[in-house]
Amino acid sequence: MTDSGPKIKLFKFLKIIICSLLITVLVLGTIASIRTVSLDVNVGLQLAHWEKTNNISLVIDQQQREGLLANFKEAVRIPTVSFSGTDINTTALLQFDKFLRKAFPTVFSSSLVHHELVANYSHLFWVPGSQPDLVPYMLLAHIDVVPASEADGWEAPPFSAKEIDGFIYGRGTIDDKGALMGILQALEYLLIKGYTPRRGFYIGLGHDEEVGGYKGALNIVSLLKQRGVRLSFVMDEGLAVLDGVISGLEGPAALIGISEKGAATVKLSVSMLPGHSSMPPRETSIGILAAAVKRLEENPMPRLFGHGPERGTFEHLAHKFRLPMKFIMSNLWLFSPLLGRVLERKSDTNAFVRTTTAVTMFNAGVKVNVIPSLAEAYVNLRIHSAQSLKEVLDLIESTVGDHRVKIEFIDGFDPLPVSSFDEMSFGFQIIKKTVLDMFPTITVAPGICIGNTDSRHFKDLTNDIYRFAPIWFKPGDAQRFHGINERISKKNYEELVQFFFSLIQNCDIQKLPDPHSSVHEL
Repeated sequence: MTDSGPKIKLFKFLKIIICSLLITVLVLGTIASIRTVSLDVNVGLQLAHWEKTNNISLVIDQQQREGLLANFKEAVRIPTVSFSGTDINTTALLQFDKFLRKAFPTVFSSSLVHHELVANYSHLFWVPGSQPDLVPYMLLAHIDVVPASEADGWEAPPFSAKEIDGFIYGRGTIDDKGALMGILQALEYLLIKGYTPRRGFYIGLGHDEEVGGYKGALNIVSLLKQRGVRLSFVMDEGLAVLDGVISGLEGPAALIGISEKGAATVKLSVSMLPGHSSMPPRETSIGILAAAVKRLEENPMPRLFGHGPERGTFEHLAHKFRLPMKFIMSNLWLFSPLLGRVLERKSDTNAFVRTTTAVTMFNAGVKVNVIPSLAEAYVNLRIHSAQSLKEVLDLIESTVGDHRVKIEFIDGFDPLPVSSFDEMSFGFQIIKKTVLDMFPTITVAPGICIGNTDSRHFKDLTNDIYRFAPIWFKPGDAQRFHGINERISKKNYEELVQFFFSLIQNCDIQKLPDPHSSVHEL
């Protein structure tokens, strides 16, 4: 017979603890609901007293629709492929230049638009405003695309621009000829309608973004610096409208990128005396290097969710989730570690949690019966905003922990600065307003780009860089980015044109609404 007294006391104690936790949850839940309402700036934007403007409306008739789609398809058919920094299809780039001049005759002939070629293949447009005191902004896109082969399993040849079930298939439809053509088509329509901007703006089209932008974007930046240009904000490709992609989120969300992860490439190598496979040493160069790679994979970089701009993403989206996720995301000051553990379980969301480590190349051996003298591996890292390049390199060295493994830094850069996204952030709020004007029921939130864009080269010209285009991504579409069957719907391309048509005009306001009129707090 056992003593039941201690058990009864324990149960009473646990009951008190559980009740206390429930009360805490209820109190925090009330606070969370209040906080969520105050954070719902989408509603605030719709209520804000925006400056009155006489925006030109765009109604695309069937003839125009056929024309803009024909131009877009022709752009996709030109194989402007960048294979490497030294291997770019310059013949296709020259062909693309001729095509642009034919597709947008008003843009290239208007006395209002100043155009110049940069580094032979990139394009820079300057459209001065009627009010020079308004700080100009810049729209970016890029001409080049990554390689693609029909043998990879495409449903249509990757440079065919073939239509299937209302979608145009082809390399560059998403990345980035949709935005590029959308910007120029919008400007073409505006000029035809007699539009003159109040706020001047630039358009930059780089030709080598897929291999770093070191000739296109960097030379554009150099020119603007020489001319003393300062930009209100820069907008480039990056994030999109996610529909059904974020599990548990009610309705689509437009994520505007406010930063990019940093990047680094590191080479690991092991050198030993070669030998015959019949008399192998206890450890070979391949074995030593494989062990080092294994340690990197088994010991990921620290979990940093909540310490970077990704926190703002989930706080802005919180009100679109059901309980308990709504409660958790509204109180990330408490639940960041918990949510971080959940997100790291999947590779696509793990990228938001930490600096990612990917071994992308492994080279060793020349003959089956020879112990190789050299084994090499390349590691690609995407650096979380809360870490620096130096911190990551130090962690690589300590994790490898073997003096026989040489660690060589190839190239890389720190994470990009985080752009503003509060009520007084001109660029963010203009982009947000344009999205809500087109899609009133959508949720808009800041986000972080896990890849890199040409916009990173412009950080000395502005404090605010945003990465977004209203391209709709449904489940599985993200894998088409740099993958097979890249595509965009005809409707979505038309939406891109309408978006930039409105964005350019929305930028003409002199200042944002009074913040007190844009958010109603309880």
